[in-house]
Amino acid sequence: MRTTLAILLGLFATTSLANAAEPAPLRIERMTILTGSDDSLWFQSRGAVIPGQPPRIMVTTQALDRGGVHAFRDISEISSSDNGSTWTAPKVIEPLRRKKNADGDELVAGDLSPQWHAASGTVLATGKMFGFRGGTREDRALERVADCVYSPSTNAWGELRTLDLPVTDHAGRKIVSPNSGCCQRYDLPGGDILLPIRYSAGKVDAPYVTIVALCRFDGTTLIYERHGSELSRAKGRGLYEPSITAFHGRYYVTMRADDSGFVARSSDGLDYEPIVEWTFDDGKPLGSYNTQQHWIAHGDALYLVYTRRGADNDHIFRHRAPLFIAQVDPERLCVVRATEQVLFPEDNASLGNGGVLEVSPNETWFIESELVAGSRQRDCNKVMVARILWAN
Repeated sequence: MRTTLAILLGLFATTSLANAAEPAPLRIERMTILTGSDDSLWFQSRGAVIPGQPPRIMVTTQALDRGGVHAFRDISEISSSDNGSTWTAPKVIEPLRRKKNADGDELVAGDLSPQWHAASGTVLATGKMFGFRGGTREDRALERVADCVYSPSTNAWGELRTLDLPVTDHAGRKIVSPNSGCCQRYDLPGGDILLPIRYSAGKVDAPYVTIVALCRFDGTTLIYERHGSELSRAKGRGLYEPSITAFHGRYYVTMRADDSGFVARSSDGLDYEPIVEWTFDDGKPLGSYNTQQHWIAHGDALYLVYTRRGADNDHIFRHRAPLFIAQVDPERLCVVRATEQVLFPEDNASLGNGGVLEVSPNETWFIESELVAGSRQRDCNKVMVARILWAN
């Protein structure tokens, strides 16, 4: 029986999807964990789990002025020690306040993705530094890969740092305006990090190039070591907002493009096969475009979270709702249409700027912030969680 809080889903969980027979049931429960105000929205909300008894779930979120696409205020955090039943009030992270530099420009972190780093026992948040000339005019030339660290032992966040990258890429092009905003990284067993990054090649307005960088992290400083393939596409703004995962010994990166979405596969996480446009398993286009996608790997199944056209959603900006989840065929690099389910329904709000949180072996969260529109334009937006409860 369906309810608004719990929807039973049957998604296939076999590696060979062509002969999939045994369903891997999961249950989705939805809850609201934070609500915006009359003058601002909570946006770019993502979380990390800090181990302990009990574990603590921390979510970073950013106030966004209404009417401004990148009108970012300071970054705040909320947390829960009872698996999301109750939450602390939003608290500004002091080292991440929007600041003015000596030139009068304002800098602020954004598009952050916090994640527990087991090897160092810290939370490492990676993302993007936005820059505003004179405090008002956004200038992409000021963008950098940004990171900051939370230490549970001191209960404090460190200062915002920027990642040092090579001056030029493998092709000899200058690396301009690099950032890792809205990305999903992958931590290797020894503590090294595979961090997806996008940059403009040669000049600010050049199409984006996507790379995956191998980085070292000692709990304090993130250090670039090397990167492999430089994935690019001349059309539109190129390939950007990449996210990476590992599944059954191989690595997969999904990338946003203006007119579609693309995926690439690797045996080592750095060097990738040629990009493939996302389609359903029947060969028809997935219809996801100009919006990020994210991965969920569980057991013998790999899933993609995405938005797309063709869901009675032409009234939604860039078709960014509903938010879907479906199983991926890792051999054919396509989405299995029969497994598609709604993670968040459409409710006159744009979705898609969220993140995955592995809470436990039996529970995965997707955290999402609404951008309200249409009849809800003046509503207070919601930060929501879809709790994916795995049966096995």
